[in-house]
Formats: sequence, structure tokens, C-alpha cells
Amino acid sequence: MFMRNHPAVAITFLALTLATGAGVAQDNNISLNDLKIRADAGDKTATRQIAEAYYLGRDGVEQDFKLAAQWYEKLAKQGDVRAQTSLGLIYARGYGVEKNLKLALKWLNLAAAQRDPGAQYSLSTIYFRGDGIPQNLAESARLRKEAAARGHLQAQADLGSMYWDGKGVEKNLVLAYQWLGIAAQLGDDTAPDTMKKVAAEMSSDQIREAASYVKDWMEKNKKIRK
Repeated sequence: MFMRNHPAVAITFLALTLATGAGVAQDNNISLNDLKIRADAGDKTATRQIAEAYYLGRDGVEQDFKLAAQWYEKLAKQGDVRAQTSLGLIYARGYGVEKNLKLALKWLNLAAAQRDPGAQYSLSTIYFRGDGIPQNLAESARLRKEAAARGHLQAQADLGSMYWDGKGVEKNLVLAYQWLGIAAQLGDDTAPDTMKKVAAEMSSDQIREAASYVKDWMEKNKKIRK
């Protein structure tokens, strides 16, 4: 199963999460100092712009995970779900801070409880790998199902692979093909090759059933299509 654990991939994942979240108006004419003044005055949008700039190294700001964590924490403590997810990922991977699974789980669980698919996927990966905690494939699958249902691309692809492998769930080729098919439709570059391998084990009727579900799912979830 393809797992997205490389730092560069995780950074890309967070960038994708930011791009597909609620959205933040960017104004490249505003200086970092101006944003900090606004953030110190309680402007959450400015606080998020600073955190994202430091995390991604954009808008003329040098990438600095430690500073990104500090700014995300300001938002996370105010209950901001996306900041909680981002901060949890930073602690889970040890980006600019000492890796701290306890803090990672704290922030990711808070965000997951608010049904944030990014947090659900990150937690599912921790449980899948047994990263500092006992491996729990059933819990990993449960969280991936929730994230996948909310349109999380990586969760959909990995859930499909879990159904194919029978890890954390009962092996089910139709469900494997369905979730891989949805992920492929939404742009996952690994899903099509995996789908071919799954299809080789399926009957024509099973493939038609799965393909029909993919079509229906995409029609019902047009809002998350690129």
C-alpha cells in the first residue's frame, strides 16, 4: 500500500489541505510586519496567513516550521479546526519542533472530533503504522472511511487499498475498486494502477457494480470535484 510519509509529500498534503479549505484571502501587498500587527490585535485571518507563509515558505517568507507551529498554536487554542490539524501534523512529523506524539494526538483528536478530514486521515495513518502507539488497523480503517466520505483524496486511495488487502476491514474487491475509482476520478496518481490490479481479481459484474457506484458518488459530490 502506498503511504504518504515522506516529509516533502506531507508538506504537499498540507498545502493541498490549505488550498481546499475554507480559503484565505491573500494580499501580497501586505507586509509580514503589517500581518503581525493585525494578528496581535486578534485578526485570525492574518494569523493564518503568517502561519501558512512560514510553513510553506511563500510570499517572500523563508520557510520556518518552528515559527509556523507558534502561529498555528495561537489559532488552535482558539478552537480553529484547520490550525489544530496543521499543528498536529507538525508535532507528528517533528517539523521544526521535537516530535511529540502526545501533542500530535491531542490536536488531531480535537480536529477529528470536529469532523476535519485532514485530521481524520492523519490519525488513521498513525494508527495504521503504529507510530508510537499500538497499531490498530480497525481504527485506522474507521477514520479513513470518515475522511474518504468527506472527499479526502489520500484517504480514499488508501481505504481502497485496505479493502483490497483486507487490512482493518474484511477484504472486499468491489469496495476496493469503488474507493480507488473515486480517488482516480479526483486526481490521485497511484489509484489507476492499483485499480487495474484489483480488477484482475474481479468478475465483469463486480466491475460494473463498482463503476456504477463511482459514477453515482461523483454525481452526488460535485462540489469536491476539481
